[in-house]
Order: sequence, then C-alpha cells, then structure tokens
Amino acid sequence: MQEFRARKALMKQKNSLQVYEELDKLSSIYFPTPYFAQFFSLVSFPSPDCSLSPPGLLYLDLNIYREYMIKALIKEQNEDLYQLIKRVAFDGKYYRIKCVHSGEWEYCWDLAVRIQFFGMMQGLAFEPKKIISRKDKKIIYTSLILINPYELWERKLVEKLWNLQDRIEFLIAKILFHECIHILIFLGKTLPLGFKQTDIFLEFKEVLVFANSEKLCPESSDVQSHLWNLVNLGSKSPESSKKKLDQVSELYEFLINEKYSIKKTDLAFGFPWSNRKISQNYAKIAALKLGFHIESDKKLWKKEVNKLHKDLEKLYDRIDNNHKSKSKIN
Repeated sequence: MQEFRARKALMKQKNSLQVYEELDKLSSIYFPTPYFAQFFSLVSFPSPDCSLSPPGLLYLDLNIYREYMIKALIKEQNEDLYQLIKRVAFDGKYYRIKCVHSGEWEYCWDLAVRIQFFGMMQGLAFEPKKIISRKDKKIIYTSLILINPYELWERKLVEKLWNLQDRIEFLIAKILFHECIHILIFLGKTLPLGFKQTDIFLEFKEVLVFANSEKLCPESSDVQSHLWNLVNLGSKSPESSKKKLDQVSELYEFLINEKYSIKKTDLAFGFPWSNRKISQNYAKIAALKLGFHIESDKKLWKKEVNKLHKDLEKLYDRIDNNHKSKSKIN
C-alpha cells in the first residue's frame, strides 16, 4: 500500500510539473499571470463524486479514445468548431488550421491539442504566441489546448455512459468543444476586418454588447464595482486609473466569455452548470487573476470575492432571462 501511495504521489507531481512547464512557455488567455500557477488546486473545478473511481485511475491508458469519434461528436454539434480541429491530431504537435490574406500580409493560425491528466482543471486554452516574419510578410499565431478528462468517474457521467471508451470520448469532446469556443472568439477578435466571422463569435459579440448595455444595470455595475475593488486590493504598486479600468474591462469580458462558453457547451452536451456554480468558481478565478497583495486584508479580499460571486450570479440570471425572452419572440 505504501508503494502504491508513493507511485500515486509521484505521478501526480509529474503531471503537475508538465502543466507548470507549459505555463512557463506560454501565456494563457484565462490565466495570464505566473502568480496564478500556485492556485491550481485552490480554485479548480468542483471535485467529482469519486465513489466510483478505481484505485488505478492515474494509470488509465488515455490512448483508448478514437479521434474520429471525438471529432464526429463535435461536428454533430457545431460545424465551425469541427473545422477548427478537423486537421489537428491530438498529439501535442502544431497543425495549421487557417490562413487569410490582408493586403501584403498573410495571417496564419496553428493549433495543438494535448490530452493528459493534470490535477483538477478540465481544460486550458493558452493565448496564442504571435510570431512575425517581416521577410515573408507573415504573422503566425500558435495556440495550445490542454484537455484533462479527470471527471471520468463522476457519478452522473458513469450512469449515462457505462462503456469507458464511450465515456472518455464524450468527456474529451465536451471539454474540447468548450476550449475551442475560446479559440474561435480570440480568432474573431484577431481576424483582419472584412473577413467572414463565425456564428459563435458573432453570437458572443451580441451577448457582450448586451452585458455592457444600460439594460443590464445595476447588475453589470455591481459586478464591475467589485472587480474595481479587487484590482485595488491586488495592486502591488501605484497604477494609473486607466490601467485599472482596462483590467476591470478585461476581467468583465472574461466572465462573460466563460458564461457564454459554458452555456453553449451545456446546450450541446448536457450536464449543465447552474449560474450559482459558475459564478462561485469564476469569481475566485477572476480575483486570483489579479494576484493578491500580501499587505492586503485577507478577510476583506474574501468578503469582496463573496460579494462578486453573489452579484455575478444575478448578472448571469439576467443574461439568461434575456436569451429566453428573445427565444420566445423568435
């Protein structure tokens, strides 16, 4: 038993180190500060019901999944997301997914997908590294998606899919679907003007416009007010008001992005998250993205995060109600 525990601890440490190495190489869209790395276990997604988990879970061979089945599951739900990963093998290597021309310049996007166990985060979409070749008049963006199917033994998923191969393919497809939404939104914001946008980006843009409109007051104002307070608590040095406002705006868009992506994934694959669950998790993540100033009052910081969680849930409810109202009209 002691030998098994030692092997298990060693495997867990190895998986964690692999993730930290990736964080050192790339900056994440959702975890851009190195400071966040130490909080992986602190703000990870809720732990699954492990009562069905076998002792050898860490040694499960992930290669039992079939790529074509995962891609078929995604294609069944959304053609744009399927086109994004159509030519990408899940081996961690970069594959060219898109090239467009704008004037004398060519814009290219490369994507890598890697599947591995690493702690208790479902997935990570890393912000693309930008490579500029003035000689070739080419700008290349390289993105990495990490998929962690650690919830394989979550009770509801096991009850729905008893076959392990079907279950792992379904879970990988669900996580990849979510992370690819983030990539498509980033590409939509980066594409040169005049090029056709995906339905996902246009839909998200519409949600973001509503989230920033006067119609969503006072909920949006309350959330941004808490973000402003957290920016001040997490600041280690005097910063301009403009820089702080930019941070608040960036975090607010991040929270809307996650709400949209989770909702879109839930509609496609089921196993929905409540707004309470989403707001509870992402209020903490948003706060930790800012870092925590050691001289700040920890109780005050936690109190502000709790307030953000409650008002964020109200904001998400209003967004859902607006979506339901539009659906009834249509």
